[in-house]
Amino acid sequence: MVYDPLISDFPSQQAWPNSYWSSTVDKPSRQISLKGTKQVDVAIVGGGYTGLLTAYYLASLYNIDCCVLEANQVGFGASGRNAGFVLKGSGRLGYQQMNQKWGMEITKGIYREFSAAVDRVEQLIDTHSIDCDMQAKGYLKIAHNPKAYQQLKAAASFISTHLGSDANFLTKDELSTNYMNNHQAYGALRLADGFGVNPLKLVMGYKAMVSQLGVAVYESSCVNEWITENNQHRLLTDRGEIVAKQVISAGNAYTPKQFSSLVDNRFLPILSNIIVTQPLSSSQLSDAGLSTHQVTMDTRLLKYYYRLLPDNRLLFGGRGAISGKHSADPIHGERLKRAMCDSFPALSQIEIDYNWTGWIAAAIDDMPHVHNSAGAGYSLGYCGSGVAFSAQAAFRLAQSVAGTPLPNLPIYQNPLPRFPYARFRRLAQRAYYHYAWAKDRYF
Repeated sequence: MVYDPLISDFPSQQAWPNSYWSSTVDKPSRQISLKGTKQVDVAIVGGGYTGLLTAYYLASLYNIDCCVLEANQVGFGASGRNAGFVLKGSGRLGYQQMNQKWGMEITKGIYREFSAAVDRVEQLIDTHSIDCDMQAKGYLKIAHNPKAYQQLKAAASFISTHLGSDANFLTKDELSTNYMNNHQAYGALRLADGFGVNPLKLVMGYKAMVSQLGVAVYESSCVNEWITENNQHRLLTDRGEIVAKQVISAGNAYTPKQFSSLVDNRFLPILSNIIVTQPLSSSQLSDAGLSTHQVTMDTRLLKYYYRLLPDNRLLFGGRGAISGKHSADPIHGERLKRAMCDSFPALSQIEIDYNWTGWIAAAIDDMPHVHNSAGAGYSLGYCGSGVAFSAQAAFRLAQSVAGTPLPNLPIYQNPLPRFPYARFRRLAQRAYYHYAWAKDRYF
């Protein structure tokens, strides 16, 4: 059964992702599962980017005894299913909106954190020689209509004036001449520091870093119960128990529906859907007007995101089904191919070789939050930008566990707000999709 965070009780017994990424690696053998009772200072639930890097920083920077509990195999969840976009992510809240809400100093602080996240991933890849097919730098945000064109132009000016010098605005002709002839584009904002990676190879690299430090990573060790008593935490799995002074919840969208009051009802799990074409020949690339491997996303409410992979396949992603039971419906992949062909009509006869789904976690305030208090913490709500920000979030989580104060920013000082009327999240999501589809198409 496909795991659905709002339906399934636990994320255990899930298959390795059947994705393009899994075709590029040899499936590793499972590491040992938790057996018996173990004691640690910090137990980390979730063996994705956030969990592994939190363990890495706890062990390498602070020599804090920790372990990681993974319900399946490292790479089964979002870390092995995403599009591999390493970029500054601000959810749906633009920097101009942040300035109106919190003022310029807070906006600058958040921009610095998001920029540091991209730099941190690059540093980890370089320092540890992680072979994850890192591609050329550059992030293109495509205006899909004239109104978005003007908004992007203003955003580029705001970033260049107040936040950094790496934002450039491209006209349609400049975009077409230098990057891509996207038939749906009116122009683009380009940031210089984003890049693409093979996300499954990246998480395997993080796993190797953690293992080299001697940190235990227990696979097939789903936490079935979390009990707090006498200022200690007991995490119970099928065959073992961890007793810890502190727990970090790092499952993001793969967190069970009822796990802890710390995280329950604080996120909306959303299915992404990704297709990957057959390799494109030089003539096919020329006909389609594709001349860059830089990561690309558009300005729609229901965004499309895409990039050429190292073997010249085109990856193209967007929203999938509402619920897990409909995730395999071919209609979602067919919609993505139609959207791809609307942008690049020359690809209408290209075969799709891969089609898969994965969960992301959306926050009601459109911002990720890193929170830690009273012996329990989490990082949650990446809104689809977790490949980069998970690295900075893990670093900040480790700091907070070690007692270092975090920057005075809403993403660190405020807990993730709960969804009101959380039981109706799916109904609200369905209504929003209809609204967003109409707005993207007609306004």
